[in-house]
Amino acid sequence: MRILLVEDDSMIGDAIVDGLKSEGYAVDWVKDGNSATIALDTTEFSLVILDLGLPGRDGLNVLKDLRRRKNHTPVLITTARDTVSDKIEGLDAGADDYLIKPFDLDELSARIRALLRRSAGRADPIIERGRLTINPTTREVIFNGESVILSSKEYALLFALAERNGIVLSRAQLEEKLYNYDSLIGSNAIEVHIHHLRKKLSDDSIKTVRGVGYVLET
Repeated sequence: MRILLVEDDSMIGDAIVDGLKSEGYAVDWVKDGNSATIALDTTEFSLVILDLGLPGRDGLNVLKDLRRRKNHTPVLITTARDTVSDKIEGLDAGADDYLIKPFDLDELSARIRALLRRSAGRADPIIERGRLTINPTTREVIFNGESVILSSKEYALLFALAERNGIVLSRAQLEEKLYNYDSLIGSNAIEVHIHHLRKKLSDDSIKTVRGVGYVLET
């Protein structure tokens, strides 16, 4: 899952980026409102973590503009603005959740999982696809009743395919979900991850749709 972090405080931003990367998320970090708007105009993200007090352009204006353009990406506001009226204004502007600084990184992770689950139309936190079970909270993967150990990129790729069950995802779409702007992506990186997943699951677990992409076989 690819996340856009919009935060001008370097200490907070570093902590969030390190925490989310350790959980396997691809994170792009921008530090002002104008850069956030450009990023949202050019890249598809699974979720946005948005500070409000930003240089250049206020986060609330970034959010309002995002919703005016019918972009439904989940937005989690993280801010020190803690009055009830601030929360109401943020939620009414189109935010999906509102978290007051300072906050615990474990709570941030839980809220991210909840928002991603809702945006995918799931109520159950556990993903079950035939022989495959994924627990996003613990990142545990069970296939045919046995636990499977995956690298962070293998897990992220499998999660992306499982969440879009029955939908073919192209290599470009998968690259966008697994890597951020700064990543150096090998020309066959996705194919390598698919190969490793098939070895750890089964040869027929992921189907190649020639000329289109990949889909999870359930």
